[in-house]
Amino acid sequence: MTTKRIIKASGKRDRNKDTRPSVSTPTEAILESISDGVFTVGLDWRVTSFNRAAEEITGVPRSEAIGRRCSEVFRSSMCGADCALQETLKTNKPIIGKSGFIIDAEGERTPISVSTAVLRDTDGRVIGGAETFRDLSEVEALRRELEGRFRVGDLVSRSPLMQRVFEVLPAIAVSPSTVLILGETGTGKELVARTVHDLSLRRKEPFVAVNCGALPDTLLESELFGYKVGAFTGAQRDKPGRFAIARGGTLFLDEIGEISPALQVRLLRVLQERTYEPLGATRSESVEARIIVATNRNLTEQTRRGAFREDLYYRINVVRVELPPLRRRKEDIPFLVEEFIRRFNRLHRKSITGIAGEALSLLMAHDWPGNVRELENVIERSFILCSAGLIDIAHLPEELTARGDSSPASTSIQSAHDLLDARCLQLALERNGFNRSAAARDLGIHKTTFFRKIKKLGITLPTRNGRSQQPK
Repeated sequence: MTTKRIIKASGKRDRNKDTRPSVSTPTEAILESISDGVFTVGLDWRVTSFNRAAEEITGVPRSEAIGRRCSEVFRSSMCGADCALQETLKTNKPIIGKSGFIIDAEGERTPISVSTAVLRDTDGRVIGGAETFRDLSEVEALRRELEGRFRVGDLVSRSPLMQRVFEVLPAIAVSPSTVLILGETGTGKELVARTVHDLSLRRKEPFVAVNCGALPDTLLESELFGYKVGAFTGAQRDKPGRFAIARGGTLFLDEIGEISPALQVRLLRVLQERTYEPLGATRSESVEARIIVATNRNLTEQTRRGAFREDLYYRINVVRVELPPLRRRKEDIPFLVEEFIRRFNRLHRKSITGIAGEALSLLMAHDWPGNVRELENVIERSFILCSAGLIDIAHLPEELTARGDSSPASTSIQSAHDLLDARCLQLALERNGFNRSAAARDLGIHKTTFFRKIKKLGITLPTRNGRSQQPK
């Protein structure tokens, strides 16, 4: 029994009075001894029995619960149309492990898992229903703790490559310096920019994003800097630019490598002097927004070829964040799939429970040229085709399943596990300078288990042992 439960129970009961009934049958003894809450109701929905664990989880004494309607005792998210016990009594079919929450006697929200069954007399007639419920508070707290290690803002990842990014984001957020985010298309550059904004002191101010590659120079210039009435034909009123709209917030310039040399010159001046002039203006306006830029191009190579100004490159390359492609962090795929399923369940009002092992192995085998965005699109498409239960191979696009047909081994769930294990082992070795014992400790496994996995997965180790090196 947890401390929380003891407090709840003692806060509602007379400690000098034992409210527990005398145990007269083996069945009653079992119900009193188990840690799951159990109660029964008659056909009028009034509680007819209420065990010890039910008292502790809800904080409601048995004497107050028995005789009352169950909805008055529990105040659950599943009361009313979503009542599991009501569905069981209608269909005569039990429900196992349905998730929800109750509001306990102290007004706290407690997550629970519910199972139900029909209650019959000795002649087989339905006389009510029985429900067991399990307190998931500790499980939920552990889940949040574990998830917190792999989440920064809306970014989620278990990959050591992304963990390095996560470690520096809070420090970057409090800095006023310009940030350059590099990464392939679909790796989540705008999401990183939004996370930096949300972690900063500017989070209450606007976040304004501009795709520099989507507009021609003339339109992009007016979008960024705005214009005054009469600046050109058709300019009948003042229009503020994105620099003005961002105010004291963050201006995110995506695909900065696409802008022309002429606009590069003007942007360089803005970054150097922190001022700009709207088209047709006679005086300068100050830049209050923080600037974050991103590109999927190699700016170093573009600078060498003269396609990107060297002075502008050095001006934007103050703080640099490089995002690895999804093919280099495939251990994130199950985690990302789970995140997308939760999101699309809310958007589509569905209850997809997860993804089948064979379907997941196909996702693990794919190279993901479109990165996280491509994976998100695949899961969203699967939601359209999958009405309930698990996402299976039949719900995946043909470009993934065709590969699976030509390579049956790739559809094995074991291949997905092996790929994850091999990647984790390799990264642990790299982090610890190929010190085998240190890598095993890093992963929280015994070194014998570590060496057995190395041999099973066929990982080639360097000739140096790494014992003389300190772990990185």
